[in-house]
Amino acid sequence: MKIGIITPAPPRSRYGNRVTALRWARILRSLGHRASIRQIYDGASYDLLIALHARRSYASITRFHHKHRGMPLIVALTGTDLYRDLASSSQAQRSLELATRIIVLQPKALEEVRAHLRDKVRVIYQSVSLRPDCEPPSATRNRFEVVVIGHLRAVKDPFRTAMAARLLPASSRIRVWQVGGAMSQAMAARAQREMKLNPRYHWLGEQSRSRTHCLLARSDLCVLSSRMEGGANVVSEAVVASVPLLASRIPGTIGLLGEDYPGYFEVGNTRELARLLMRAETDAAFLAELKAHCQRLAPLFHPAREQEAWAELLGELFHLPSRMKG
Repeated sequence: MKIGIITPAPPRSRYGNRVTALRWARILRSLGHRASIRQIYDGASYDLLIALHARRSYASITRFHHKHRGMPLIVALTGTDLYRDLASSSQAQRSLELATRIIVLQPKALEEVRAHLRDKVRVIYQSVSLRPDCEPPSATRNRFEVVVIGHLRAVKDPFRTAMAARLLPASSRIRVWQVGGAMSQAMAARAQREMKLNPRYHWLGEQSRSRTHCLLARSDLCVLSSRMEGGANVVSEAVVASVPLLASRIPGTIGLLGEDYPGYFEVGNTRELARLLMRAETDAAFLAELKAHCQRLAPLFHPAREQEAWAELLGELFHLPSRMKG
């Protein structure tokens, strides 16, 4: 089949939605289909359209619906869809009404979808294939490495870990490495200023995915401080890399890590994060508990599982024979 994928994220960017679109395109091609990615729907003929972002892709969704009535249409919900736009945007709401199926990245997202639409929803966990040649953490180093991965923008609360690191005692061995491009000059200036004021903090800027994965694999801990996520790639990446997480207590992350995960802190609570950082550094049993919890979740993010989920979804829509699902 000929499948179009729409994402507002521009080509060559490292936004999470672009990363997701590229991975889905690879999966669909591995299943024997032709898949292409565009920022907007340009009127091309597709057997199926997949649109990431209910509100921002609304124009593409409605255009495809009117041009190809009866053809299947999948809408994938992002964090801003789920935890901001669906409550207030008529366009986001209309996109879900038009959708044949709705994709979410973690099961807790179903709570944000109106009850009459939930039969359309399918959960597809984001899979990860990490580089096998990344060096593991050195057992002899005298530092406790903490990595923060994500673009520097307000919704990520990007400097929370740096602020928490300022509160650590002089005896702490923690160093914070932040990976991600600044979305504004003000964010870049703040990161540069933080490095001058905070000897524990290092901003590395935008990095390649392979470099980012290796930085993650060499870290002792990963922090996700976001105010809003639909199902962050970095969670699955950290879990698969066996790197434990500290994470803000938000629905999109609870949906991936579970209600009982012991590494949560309240959104924006710098002191609570500082206490958890210190505990992770000094309490080997706590760090092991975080790592064991993450290791139990690793099968959720196996590439074969995501491919199977897509094969099953296409089978629902097109009644494909089982041989197409291999």
